[in-house]
Amino acid sequence: MPHILFEKHSDIDLSKDDSSLKTKFNFIANSTYDQKIGATIEGKEFLLTKVDKNGNDLVKLDNATRLTPVDLMKTALNDYATYSGAKVLFTNATSIYNKMVPEDSYLKTIEYFTNEFKTDKEIWVEVGFGSGVHLLHQARTNPDKLIIGLEIHTPSIEQVLKQVKIENITNVLVINYDARLFLEFLKSNSVGRIFVHFPVPWDKKPHRRVFSDEFIEESLRVLKVGGTLELRTDSPNYFEYSSGLLDHFKEYPSTITKNQDLAVTSKYEARWKRQEKDIWDIIITSTKESEDIVLDGDFNFPNITDIEKVKENISNFKVVKDSFLIHFETIYTIGEDGMLIKVTFGSFNRPVTKYIIVENNKPRYFQGDPIKTKTNLKAHKKIIESFK
Repeated sequence: MPHILFEKHSDIDLSKDDSSLKTKFNFIANSTYDQKIGATIEGKEFLLTKVDKNGNDLVKLDNATRLTPVDLMKTALNDYATYSGAKVLFTNATSIYNKMVPEDSYLKTIEYFTNEFKTDKEIWVEVGFGSGVHLLHQARTNPDKLIIGLEIHTPSIEQVLKQVKIENITNVLVINYDARLFLEFLKSNSVGRIFVHFPVPWDKKPHRRVFSDEFIEESLRVLKVGGTLELRTDSPNYFEYSSGLLDHFKEYPSTITKNQDLAVTSKYEARWKRQEKDIWDIIITSTKESEDIVLDGDFNFPNITDIEKVKENISNFKVVKDSFLIHFETIYTIGEDGMLIKVTFGSFNRPVTKYIIVENNKPRYFQGDPIKTKTNLKAHKKIIESFK
């Protein structure tokens, strides 16, 4: 991450106007640990973090509010250097980042799917596509389908994106996101097939497994009538665990097969076959249409009447429930009556870290509202309780 090390210097003067800079500095928020500097660039809100570093000041982008592309972060840091007038001891904000920038047309963020995502094609989803051999095969042989690949391993994502570009494959979308949460953003009865091939067994942490009652329920909601959820695993423990879940879905037909050959085989699967390892397939078929999800609620806050009471409530407020968590991390003060609150909340599988800014007794989420999900809405309702 870009950062600049300065000599120890005073807080910046927010009243100073420098129209030559792209960055506008809006507020300073202080805690006992560090300082956050609220700013905007090209209409985007973000925070800089200023922290003591061996008697000097290190300034960097706040991780929870980072900007893209990287050049925008470097511009903001260099604008801070100009604005503060502080002596620079070290900087990497002028270095060139050689990391591959994937094709935007193929790599998507979760916001893409929450912003009225539409397609005329039937959707197929592959969870954890790894080397991408199976994903690319499905895309090549089914050009009338939209193949959405989920993967959290960056090198695997880059490898697939390179191949998609080389072959000019146009029916693939890739996203780095947790599959246990992603399906919630797809419409009911919109998916033809869901592939979960060779997921991590997580024998010591079974709660992290993709397959669960909740995942199967959500899969059956998004699947069309006749659509299938297909698990392929070489793990005896994962097979036993997953096949046991079928008892909870007896109204849906399922099949279990062993050592079936597919049209395409990854190098890892080929190795396992040479080792004569067993490979199991479990297929569950959807037989009924599902209603669309309706998410009621918003992320508004009530006005604050007693800011000191809110600070006290937050300092003693922590929620850990079956489906979500809330953890207030740090309270920053802005002037005499403002606050910036760092909070982590939402799903255990993919919690989000946001800041809540309070100005003129009016709270709001800094950088905009969280993604509208069932767990985030539940968490927000509990967060509101601490503001009363």
